[in-house]
Parts: sequence; structure tokens; C-alpha cells
Amino acid sequence: MDLLQAIILGFIQGVAEFLPISSSGHLALAKKIFGLSDVGLTFDLLLHFGTLVAVFVVYWKDIWKLIKEGVMIIRDVCINISYFFIKVFKKKENKYRKIVDTPYRRFVMLVIVSTIPTGIIGLIFKEVFNMDNPSLLVVGLSLLITSCLLYMVDELPNGRKRESKVTYKNAVFVGVAQGIATLPGLSRSGTTITAEVFCGFDRSFAVKYSFIMSIPAILGANILDLKDLFSPANSISGVELVNYLVGTVVAGLVGYVCIKTMLVVIRNKKFKYFSYYCFAVGLIAVIANFI
Repeated sequence: MDLLQAIILGFIQGVAEFLPISSSGHLALAKKIFGLSDVGLTFDLLLHFGTLVAVFVVYWKDIWKLIKEGVMIIRDVCINISYFFIKVFKKKENKYRKIVDTPYRRFVMLVIVSTIPTGIIGLIFKEVFNMDNPSLLVVGLSLLITSCLLYMVDELPNGRKRESKVTYKNAVFVGVAQGIATLPGLSRSGTTITAEVFCGFDRSFAVKYSFIMSIPAILGANILDLKDLFSPANSISGVELVNYLVGTVVAGLVGYVCIKTMLVVIRNKKFKYFSYYCFAVGLIAVIANFI
């Protein structure tokens, strides 16, 4: 892969990861156009790292609060466990601490609940579908489904649910949607935001929840791939590594801009324009599969 190709793929990753047009689908199409079927795992991991950095930069205040509250949750769980054993062995009563007593603690629990079905479905799909080199038919059909979802979300009424009002059933439903969206061509952000708005989420909060929820999902998927990272098939030269790093920086910078763009898009109900785009690209991919 040369430098220009790395920049183009980094740009596509940054745009398509956060705008609702499917990064996996567009990267698969771009690799086929460039004849880059032999691109190793290293580049994909670096691209995802770049876009994750963009999420951390935009939502760093929220993420820092979530990390702190997550640590406090673990602390209070451990204290309650110690109280239980004190009660059993020393017959001494202690008042158990309430675990979820703030909006951000509830936010932490909601993300955890969403991540569980995502992980299960993602593992199943990884075994069924060729995620690294999917067929044009799978990508095309998934983009057509994305088109329908994006058109639908603009027609849904505005909701008001934020951290304190979102239910765990809502979190499971959104997690299932994110798991299904691991299918190449099905937009993760588009699918999860549609599911969230359907559940009555406030639209701005839906964007925040979708992107923050992606952190454990993407990190988990990449950790599972680390075992293959140092195989001979993924060895790269020094020049390639420089190209990969440039592509990663491009993905992060473009991703930052696109996250900000999504906040405007969701508030103004402009998803239908992305719907038209995904329909056109999906239709082209399906036709190309049979040519």
C-alpha cells in the first residue's frame, strides 16, 4: 500500500465510521477498487485506533466521568461483598451501599448492558461472514438496509430520554442493533442511532451514546484480533508502517470533524440525504457483484 492509498483509506474510515454510511462497507469497496485484498490486520487496527482517539477527544469529559464512576461502582460492589461476609461470619449488620445512584453510574451500566449482546452477536457474525474480505453482494444488500434505516430515523418523533430515563431493555435493544451492525455495509452509527431514536432517546444524547458505546465494542474486537497481529502474514516494512501511521492520523482528524457534523445532522433530521447515498452505492455494489 502506498502513501496515497493509506491517506484515502484513512479518510474513508474517518468519514464512514461516524457518518451513517458504514466504514466496513466502504473500506471493503475501496480495497477492491485498489486491489488491496492483501492489506494486513495491522492497518485495520490502526485505523480503528485513530477513530477511537477522535471519540475520546470529543467526549473526553463524559468519558472521564464514566471511568471515575465505573471505578466507584467496582469499589462499592467490593464494599457490599465485604458487608455480606461480615454479616454472615460476624453477625454484624451494615447498610449496603446503593450502586447506581447517579446519572453517570447509570450511563456506565447502560453501556455495559449494551455491550454484552453486541459481543455475542459480533462473535457469531465473525464466524459466519468473511469480515476481512466480504462479497460485494453482502456489502450492497447491507447498504440498502442502511438506506432504509436512515430514511426511517428522520420520520421518527423526537424523544426525551437521557441517562436517567433510558431503561435496561432499551440498552439491550440498542446493543443487539450494534451487534447486527458488525455486518459489513450496515452502518454502526446509523443502525444504533435509529434504534435509540425508536426507543425515545433525545437525539443529541443518541449520538453521544452511540459513539461512547462503540468504545468497548471496538476495543473488544481489536483485542480479539491481537493474537493474529504478529503472525508472518501481518508483517510490514518500515515504509508501510509510516504510510499506515499517516492513514491513522487522517482517520482521527477526519473522524473528529464528522462527529461534530453528526450532531448537526441528527438535530436537523438530515439523515435522508445519507439514505439516498447508501441506496445508490448499495445498488451499484449489488449490480457489480453479478457483472
